[in-house]
Amino acid sequence: MSESNLNLADTHDVFNQPYALENYNSYLSDVALREAVKREGAAWADTPVSAFGQFTGSADVIQWGFQANKNKPEFRSHDRYGRRVDEVEFHPAYHKLMEASIVNGLHSLPWTDKRSGSNVHRAALSYLMSQVDAGHGCPITMTFAAIPTLRKQPDIAARWEPLITNRYYDPRNLPLEQKTGVTIGMAMTEKQGGSDVRANTTRAFPVGQRGGGQLYELVGHKYFVSAPMCDGFLLLAQTEGGLSCFLVPRWKPDGSKNPLQLQQLKNKMGNVSNASSETELRGALGWLIGDEGRGVANILEMVALTRFDCMIGSAGGMRQAVAQILHHCEHRSAFGKLLVDQPLMQNVLADLVLESEAALALAMRMARGLDNQDDEHEKLIVRIGTAVGKYWICKRTPPHAYEAMECIGGSAVMEDSMMPRLYREAPVNAIWEGSGNVQCLDMLRAMARTPGSLEALLQEVESVRGQNKLLDQHVQNLKQELADMNDIEYRARVIVEKMALALQASTLLHADNPLVADAFCAARLQPGTHQMFGTIPRGIDCRAIIDRASPHQ
Repeated sequence: MSESNLNLADTHDVFNQPYALENYNSYLSDVALREAVKREGAAWADTPVSAFGQFTGSADVIQWGFQANKNKPEFRSHDRYGRRVDEVEFHPAYHKLMEASIVNGLHSLPWTDKRSGSNVHRAALSYLMSQVDAGHGCPITMTFAAIPTLRKQPDIAARWEPLITNRYYDPRNLPLEQKTGVTIGMAMTEKQGGSDVRANTTRAFPVGQRGGGQLYELVGHKYFVSAPMCDGFLLLAQTEGGLSCFLVPRWKPDGSKNPLQLQQLKNKMGNVSNASSETELRGALGWLIGDEGRGVANILEMVALTRFDCMIGSAGGMRQAVAQILHHCEHRSAFGKLLVDQPLMQNVLADLVLESEAALALAMRMARGLDNQDDEHEKLIVRIGTAVGKYWICKRTPPHAYEAMECIGGSAVMEDSMMPRLYREAPVNAIWEGSGNVQCLDMLRAMARTPGSLEALLQEVESVRGQNKLLDQHVQNLKQELADMNDIEYRARVIVEKMALALQASTLLHADNPLVADAFCAARLQPGTHQMFGTIPRGIDCRAIIDRASPHQ
């Protein structure tokens, strides 16, 4: 081929395109997270969290997340000889993610490390890991959250807890006695009830004696079982004494297969790396946890912690979106300037950063509360603040994910980008573990049934009185809403939104960073503020907010 023909074949050079964001420390490059870890009581964990940030920011681990989501889990009901096995097969990358989370204690830290700040430590690790892959976090969260419920039945907890908290990932489908580590799932949802678990029809019959710790035989159908490859499941079933909580293992105490039979895996739009299933209980054996009729109260101990993890996971998704768009806009030019230097883009980027930082701040504040449950104020603020935070942070994540995609443009729609996954994942936490309406009703339940919870929230947001006039007025407006009890259930979303914004603003003001706190108050609390991202009012140093959040620290 002649030299002229060779030149014709050379169509273009690739320029004005960023490289993938990888091989960076996702902790050290996140100023807001580093400040939160220190502020909320886990400064001692800075070194291990930094090491984990280097791990989760590595190209290999990021690739595990892509692989686990590209290759969906597959259900195998029987082996080739016709024996029922009820196995879920995963891509090896999924197992690597599970192993990394368990080895680093994301499933157990607060139960095994009694130092003050262990919940903050774990929350920071979970926040970083959720940015790699959200799906595998589901069984990790449930395994972590199961402990308080299991402790309602000490004899069962004594047998299971050492294996639950062990930092050894053992995915083999074997009886408890042959395992070196176990994971726990949850099964509450049925077709006819959904969030109304008291409408469940699954029944439980005592094999011998009735009562806590005794074996029952369960018959029924669960429409949504999270992580069906787990070794045991906490679920609800009707007994003579009412709706009750049970631990149902995959294998019977005699070592035979428990008839907890998977029907099919759910074909989900998000949370793809994780399996969810429809399951029938055909006389499956399970141990009663606590007393008959106390099922909802007992399993809510678990649900409260899974809701907290929804906050952390959604905040992590926002941070990953922010890291991706800042990386892109710092390397991409349009109309003669880098995107990050253009005023309107700065408004959008800074607004998305503010949302991300506020989500992280509130979630980590709740983590500190979990670390200090002996303090009555902390106990009460966690009770009401988790419902409020779970509602608001998870609700804000889907529009945040979409706006982040628009910052990148057409490339963000391509499946080999991380952005479509973040977008599909964004609604999941808002729906799971209690949808938006359920969280608002739970806030009202806390007000009515947990004396002092509302007062604790108001004390929290008024602890910074005088530091920002917009917040002071916002809190006054909130009090006026609360003073009127007429149609309060109808107005619950308005009230919860105001509570969430007040909690986020007060937490940011406590962080002693006027740049972020005052900008948040101006963008979220000022009368007449707009709902679209990119509508920060004048007078805000958007570039300083962007630089603070840049992954290139």
